[in-house]
Amino acid sequence: MSRVELRGFGWRHAGRRAWAIRDVDLTIEHGERVLLLGPSGAGKSTLLAALAGLLPDDSGEAAGTVRIDGLEPHTARGSTASDAWSSGRRGEPGQGVGIVFQDPQTQLVMARSGDDVAFGLENRGVPAAAIWPRVSDALDRVGFPYPITRSTGALSGGEAQRLALAGVLALRPGLLLLDEPTANLDPAGAELVREGIARSRDEETTLIVVEHRVAEALPLVDRVVVLEPGGGIRADGAPEVVFAAYGDRLAAEGVWVPGFTIPPLKAGAPAAGELARATAVTVGQRLAPVSLSVGAGEVLTVTGPNGAGKSTLALVLGGLLAPTGGQVTAFGDPRPPHKWKATTLTGRIGSVFQNPEHQFVTTKVADELAVGPRRLRRGDAEIRETVDALLDRLRLTRLAEANPYTLSGGEARRLSVATALATAPRLLVLDEPTFGQDRRTWIELVTLLATLRDEGHAVVAVTHDDEFVRTLADRTFSLGSARLSDPLPRRRS
Repeated sequence: MSRVELRGFGWRHAGRRAWAIRDVDLTIEHGERVLLLGPSGAGKSTLLAALAGLLPDDSGEAAGTVRIDGLEPHTARGSTASDAWSSGRRGEPGQGVGIVFQDPQTQLVMARSGDDVAFGLENRGVPAAAIWPRVSDALDRVGFPYPITRSTGALSGGEAQRLALAGVLALRPGLLLLDEPTANLDPAGAELVREGIARSRDEETTLIVVEHRVAEALPLVDRVVVLEPGGGIRADGAPEVVFAAYGDRLAAEGVWVPGFTIPPLKAGAPAAGELARATAVTVGQRLAPVSLSVGAGEVLTVTGPNGAGKSTLALVLGGLLAPTGGQVTAFGDPRPPHKWKATTLTGRIGSVFQNPEHQFVTTKVADELAVGPRRLRRGDAEIRETVDALLDRLRLTRLAEANPYTLSGGEARRLSVATALATAPRLLVLDEPTFGQDRRTWIELVTLLATLRDEGHAVVAVTHDDEFVRTLADRTFSLGSARLSDPLPRRRS
């Protein structure tokens, strides 16, 4: 087990005026299990990165001190850069730091899944005879559904999340840091992962977890720490004590406090006409035949287990991937979307990828929002008006000059949605649009999508977010069973 101590800790990313986090005084004793809460952008991921020793001096300005078992994080985690993603001082359990990032793809380093889990163990000098039993145990604990020879490049986002977590659990670190560990997982996979995390109680592990879905995380923890967005700590104590004293205020500020429900925002009228249709669409072995349609003025959610092909379907519907079988038709155009000119596609369909960073192409948030309108040759004044409106609507104004790659996970997701909206397309194809959002920004984003739907836009959203489906979906397509649900009751709440 590890002991964590922060005194006056703060961090400001290079080139940013505002501090990502500051004035944090916090002690976590050996074996404690802490849920770290706060609105999107409060500095939760930054704090985890600091504890993992992943904030190099040349990437920003630090304040205060951070100690793990009395050592600075880069010393506590290990001495080699190759195992910085999850490392330790020795091969024994209960030593070192392990972290799972919001984006699991950033920490997969090997071509085969089993080798990826074994990588950290080999770097820590674990005896060869012990490595593969520990690999198998870790993969079983997270419910990884494939053999160890499975290519890491063939994994879905949720499957990659399980594999990344397995790689860290195999190390049995003294300090386990989890940043949204179940956000990309289907409900069954999320439950398996929570069970695997719960078992680390028996392995001399101190746990700090960031999780927006608080109710699901509470059985894993015995303490809640809430970061104050302006600096410092708002609340610290047992979950029931913190929520009793601060629940109303936390919910109003964006924390997913258990028991605070959100009213549904269903369409007030049937879809006005078909905008796009997929007929028996396949993509090699990645997507079984799928047929569906979406109409103007409706939200169609696509659900299903990890690996079913949801993200692949989103790329096909967005005109970013050619199907290998079947056909996609949209907007009455005889050509499929993947054969449209870039300007035509940009003006008709807006896409949001599962990994927001994959669609960023500039070094400033404001410039990112201008890319689409500029491609459509809109005037400078119109572009500025569009950019300013989107910055304001999605709470990104203070980040207008920031580098998109320094944003928190929730901020990056909002930016990716904003880039899709910048050209006012009639069809939006969104892959996990609510990932990483606090309660307030989640409500704002869902309300925005409902408004667009009511204005005649069509929204196709791939999601594991049951609350999103309950609140916004007019129809749901379950990819696992390849069957479209009956239309949900049409009413305005």
